[in-house]
Amino acid sequence: MKIFYGAVINPTSLTSYSSSPYSLIAIDAAGDIDWIVDDVEPHNLQETLAVKGRIDSEVIALKDGEFLIPGFIDTHTHAPQVPNKGTGGQYQLLDWLKYITFPMESRFSDVTFAKKTYELVVRRIIDSGTTTCCYYGTLHLEATKVLADIVHSFGQRAFVGKCNMNRECPSDYIELSSEASMADTHAIISHITSFPPPSIHSRSHELHEPLVQPILTPRFAISCTDDLLSSLGTLAASHPKLRIQTHISENLSEIEFTRKLFPDAPSYAGVYDMFGLLRSNTILAHAVHLGEDEMDLIKTRNAGISHCPTSNFNLHSGVAPIGVYLDKGIKVGLGTDVSGGFHISVLNAIQNASIAAKIRSMQAGNPLTPRPSMSPSFADKPLPIPTLLYLATAGGAEVCGLEKRVGSFAPGKSFDALLVNVRPEAGNIGLWGHTDSPDIHSLEEQKQILDTWLERFLFCGDDRNIQSVYVQGRLVGGRSFHL
Repeated sequence: MKIFYGAVINPTSLTSYSSSPYSLIAIDAAGDIDWIVDDVEPHNLQETLAVKGRIDSEVIALKDGEFLIPGFIDTHTHAPQVPNKGTGGQYQLLDWLKYITFPMESRFSDVTFAKKTYELVVRRIIDSGTTTCCYYGTLHLEATKVLADIVHSFGQRAFVGKCNMNRECPSDYIELSSEASMADTHAIISHITSFPPPSIHSRSHELHEPLVQPILTPRFAISCTDDLLSSLGTLAASHPKLRIQTHISENLSEIEFTRKLFPDAPSYAGVYDMFGLLRSNTILAHAVHLGEDEMDLIKTRNAGISHCPTSNFNLHSGVAPIGVYLDKGIKVGLGTDVSGGFHISVLNAIQNASIAAKIRSMQAGNPLTPRPSMSPSFADKPLPIPTLLYLATAGGAEVCGLEKRVGSFAPGKSFDALLVNVRPEAGNIGLWGHTDSPDIHSLEEQKQILDTWLERFLFCGDDRNIQSVYVQGRLVGGRSFHL
């Protein structure tokens, strides 16, 4: 058993998180959290360990200026687009696909190139603090197998999908038919589900879901013919637990083109619904320009939205009304959407989600108060720190259908966590975090200091502050990780 002792911040709802300067978290051999005891001050440490029967157990003590949070969950990114990161910002969506994205993705027909690239991509994403990631691959079966293999070998939790795209794509980057697309889709599902299952059991005696799972990935409605969407819907119906990921209402031109291609559908969301692809484990990226009827449909189907603010700014798509979705009870997580987004870190998505909400608030004429209201209403208001943390962790877990396993710390859940270091030796000169002080602070004062560290990390932190990345209790990345 592994026991951590130190500061812990844990999301509890959209409006709150718990913080404890002195928390004990015990991790069992399966990588699950066995027990948690908060506010164990140093003079009570040995007594608490004795009560738990762990007086002789090794305790990993966090330094002052270090704290644990749940790992970040990226609900939407494109692994083959990482080499394009930081380019193409002069285009809007459809031209960006034509001139920037499709040419790069077509290179992944070369499996050697795919392996070399994906090893760098996955390592960087893990080290940025992403413990769970929803990956889009390309249309290439063999390259997507390589992506899944690398993710599996690196120990990240992930959903990996081969893109379905048999129309409105370049002649050198398009699937030949819906039959060919479906054959490769079945093949990638078989490949990923053939990975050796974990030989561990959860506290409820149910076998853990594999860390790496397949996900159906119709790229977006424009890229799929009716018969391909119909076949994907049939496949989805036969596999209720199979997740689905796609794009929706990112760009006004895209929405108009979708209407022309699917004249019988009531809306963009209605396209996916009429083919059986809108359900509780569907992840819809962007959702910048949804109609009221689409919001109601998404809520009824209990689908989730991946908010990708960096990409929406960068490609001039718009500002999604995330507060409205939260008020309606729609599940929302964050996505980096590289390379529409120019940063692989969920920290960047947090920062831009905050800016996006403030823009909505300014557009609505709402003043920014010194202490944002913690009321249940989010529409056209800035997002408080607890909300931003929740979206990056527990909210993403809900969108991915993993809320029982990850996203927060609780007994029986997997220990997917980040050990954050805001001490000067982390080397991030942009973060004014921990400073040595001889003063003795009360427990409440220390919690206030911890709150400040969290906020500064979310807005000024980067990979240098991510000391360790744990997935299922195993160290898989971060500054302390060595191959």
